[in-house]
Amino acid sequence: MSVSFIEVVLLVGIIYLLLTVSKMQDRMNGMKNSLEQMRKQMDLPEDPINDDLRQLIKEGKDIKAVKKAREALGLSLLEGKQYVDALKDENS
Repeated sequence: MSVSFIEVVLLVGIIYLLLTVSKMQDRMNGMKNSLEQMRKQMDLPEDPINDDLRQLIKEGKDIKAVKKAREALGLSLLEGKQYVDALKDENS
């Protein structure tokens, strides 16, 4: 049961890629936060979809809100859920 050199190299490569992707996600989240802060400081209107999403949340249709956010904003499932959760949290 010896591990071959190629398997070790592949494992190290995969770990490196996962770490790189994680760092990129952190940077993107930081940029999103910065953009949101700038939007608020410049008093720019928020995305009009947020009103529709808030209405769906108010009606208890969180899943439909996530689906609509994903379609309108091009988000992944996780990002859509986080977006809707953030809207819910601001109203709490």
